[in-house]
Amino acid sequence: MEGVKNMKTALVLGAGGFIGSHMVRRLKSEGCWVRGADLKYPDFSISFADHFVIADLSVYENVESIIDPMGIAAFDEIYQFAADMGGAGYIFTGLNDSQIMENSALINLNLLRAQSRLNAKYDINKTKIFYSSSACIYPDYKQLDVDNPGLKESDAYPADPDSEYGWEKLFSERMFLAFNRNNKIPVAIARYHNIYGPEGTWDGGKEKAPAAMCRKVIQAEDSIEIWGDGEQTRSFLYIDECIEATRRLMESGFTGPVNIGSEEMVTINQLAEIINKYANKNLSLEHIAGPLGVRGRNSDNNLINSKLGWAPNESLSDGILRTYDWIAEQVKNSNK
Repeated sequence: MEGVKNMKTALVLGAGGFIGSHMVRRLKSEGCWVRGADLKYPDFSISFADHFVIADLSVYENVESIIDPMGIAAFDEIYQFAADMGGAGYIFTGLNDSQIMENSALINLNLLRAQSRLNAKYDINKTKIFYSSSACIYPDYKQLDVDNPGLKESDAYPADPDSEYGWEKLFSERMFLAFNRNNKIPVAIARYHNIYGPEGTWDGGKEKAPAAMCRKVIQAEDSIEIWGDGEQTRSFLYIDECIEATRRLMESGFTGPVNIGSEEMVTINQLAEIINKYANKNLSLEHIAGPLGVRGRNSDNNLINSKLGWAPNESLSDGILRTYDWIAEQVKNSNK
């Protein structure tokens, strides 16, 4: 811990996950001292954190001990990525709703309670907390058309998320804002839109559509299965873009909530064809019954562009190619 008092310090909750592990790496590249915490270490790389705690964040005592300042008064920043989540096959079946809501809500409440008590103990309030919300908070009635014009932040109300995962995220947004108003804790909130890229989950049922599609194409010889008619639309944001926008948000004075996503919308069929073409395959698309989520979802980036001057630079095709190559290597290694 020597020299930490002269460094910017950050805590990343969910540091063993996809976005969290990438954020740890980014913060270290900026010269921060970083503590990570999660139920597990990253699945596909080492953690770059200076200190990593394996703990269940749904237990209050664990969170309280993790944010203990260790002689540095308090962390400068906390990034809260820890959540029970996954792709459509996990979120929309209804089989995991109570687990998703209980675990995620407890983690968020534990963090805010512990930070409030720490602030009172040291008579300090310097720690800024980032909360990763989701486009899943947006109402179902705004996403019935495949030609979605883009979801504006103001579209969140009247509320009607299409999943319990979305309802929990919306409740937690309000909880962070309430602690900001009443306990003066600085916060920043982003609504992520389908983040993908290397080192993300690519099999097992919790993977997102880009990773699942890459895996299917890699492993298939004649055809791949797609849930529904494949005309449902989404926009996907590459992980590096997500991290950049999140860091800009935390460096700004803007609280949000704000969309962090891409406005490049595609159908799931088009996503499959992008990957099919890159793999130099001619696989047919077999449409089957399965959990679909909303019919059309896209990000409106006007607010983040006006507040932070940010817009993504990465095209979907470029990001998918890097993701495909990484997943191809994982598949190859898993078959050895």
